[in-house]
Amino acid sequence: MTDSQDTGTAASTAEAPAEAPADAPAAPVAAAPAEAPTGGNPVAPTPAGARTAAEVVTPEIAARLTRGVVGGGTSRSSAAESGGGRTANHTPFTGEKLADLPESTPEDVATAFERARAAQERWAKVPVKQRAAVLLRFHDLVLRRQAEVLDLIQLETGKARLHAHEEVQAVAVTARHYGRKAPAYLSPKARTGVVPTLTKVTELRQPRGVVGQIAPWNYPFELSVGDALPAFVAGNAVVMKPDTETALTALWAREQLIEAGLPEDVWQVVIGEGPVVGPAVVAHADYVSFTGSTRTGREVAQGAAARLVGVSLELGGKNAMLVLKDADVEKAASGAVRGCFASAGQLCISIERLYVHESIADDFLQRFAARTKAMRLGNSLAYGADMGSLVGERQLETVTRHVDEAVAKGATLVAGGRPRPDIGPLFYEPTILDGVQAPMAVCDEETFGPVVSIYRFRDEDEVVALANATPYGLNSSVWTKDGRRGRAVAARLRTGTVNVNESYAAGYASVQAPMGGMGDSGLGRRHGSEGILKYTEAQTVAHQRLMPLAPSFGMTDEKYAQFMSRSLRAMKAFRLR
Repeated sequence: MTDSQDTGTAASTAEAPAEAPADAPAAPVAAAPAEAPTGGNPVAPTPAGARTAAEVVTPEIAARLTRGVVGGGTSRSSAAESGGGRTANHTPFTGEKLADLPESTPEDVATAFERARAAQERWAKVPVKQRAAVLLRFHDLVLRRQAEVLDLIQLETGKARLHAHEEVQAVAVTARHYGRKAPAYLSPKARTGVVPTLTKVTELRQPRGVVGQIAPWNYPFELSVGDALPAFVAGNAVVMKPDTETALTALWAREQLIEAGLPEDVWQVVIGEGPVVGPAVVAHADYVSFTGSTRTGREVAQGAAARLVGVSLELGGKNAMLVLKDADVEKAASGAVRGCFASAGQLCISIERLYVHESIADDFLQRFAARTKAMRLGNSLAYGADMGSLVGERQLETVTRHVDEAVAKGATLVAGGRPRPDIGPLFYEPTILDGVQAPMAVCDEETFGPVVSIYRFRDEDEVVALANATPYGLNSSVWTKDGRRGRAVAARLRTGTVNVNESYAAGYASVQAPMGGMGDSGLGRRHGSEGILKYTEAQTVAHQRLMPLAPSFGMTDEKYAQFMSRSLRAMKAFRLR
């Protein structure tokens, strides 16, 4: 995630406001609709009967959801320095306010952790199969009531409904996976003792306690509850700080999980400005889970390290897609549209650098540009739009700055390159740039918007070197008709996930396998065994039987040393591990 779109959870308050926002992206200012530009991306029609923000987020629904927030006074001015008043979130579609929200103080965060610790002790005693059953019931509730959360995701992020549904899919898959596999991941494991038969060893997994989770705005369902599910089933409680602008989605998830059987106090939610609430979460947690910018991730890691608690970080990326010379050009062009413009490019694993073999580059670019220009932009709570809005003014500023600077320095605008205020205050057309080179900011900086740069290459060694020439290492994509060749190239790329003939979804959604970043893209992994075991402490229980690991039965020290030497040789001969 780009620094300009941080989650506002820095572990320090020393950041300049212009460089890192205090919390959520600035709320857009609603303006009169502008006239659609000639030749711009088409607008998806609003279907009859489509719901409005006021119909979805009623005062009653907002009050019900925000009952789950710890803290929040009645006077914002009475606690301007430390939170504790009221705040609000807004929809990027129009800039209008969605709901008034309670605002937590550092004292509220401490209270949330106290409640969570008391609840966690009881929750950890619940058999793991019963904890896992909660996730399976939650899975069913999410799919049954998906229309509710799809509306909230769209209103809070501005994304198209199909892209919102990706979050529903991801959460359901994660709930199912850990609902089925958690008992096996967490079960006691027999390990070979130092002396077989005499030493019986069991590896246990104990919950860490209370996990502090700082969740971002761009995927408010998947990156809030999706990351919390393995923590819960491992026996932990969670104190979560969602981004203020997308808090309703996380609170909806909490409501459903409680209905599925999670004790209410096991999941505490705090809301507030990043420099106020973020450090307090890090200061009390037994483990920290953070998704956001690389810069803030470093500060979170430093805060956790000072307390000797573990941390997992999914951070920024400058992800590359490699289209090899034998690729199916039509399929690659279609995949590039998904990879570059899903959620308006506000996806940590989306593609911002597109490397195409010079022999097919012109054909590919023609097809890719045609598909991009045909994308329908829309702001209705219904399927039909191919792309939605950016989330805030800061994202619009970053996208505009990157594109305008690149064009001014000689890059060619192949598609897009302009805002669309006729649809909403934060809409920007999906954009393709050709001829990008250093020192253009878009060349190396993460844009985190609907902008991709095209580069040509001659051979695989060259393109692998180019793809790896970044401090980031989150996701990459390889396109070729030869699956073995694609996997071989994938193994040379320094990214946590690599998708062959897909942009990001195949790797991310395969939840039995780990997902995370290398280099400046983070530490730790979500999904698979690593995604749940990180929320546990390994405990070794060694039971020594019959004789101690010391001279016994009248042995002298020398006789004992000789006995142990013979035993070690025998164990090697019998290929014991």
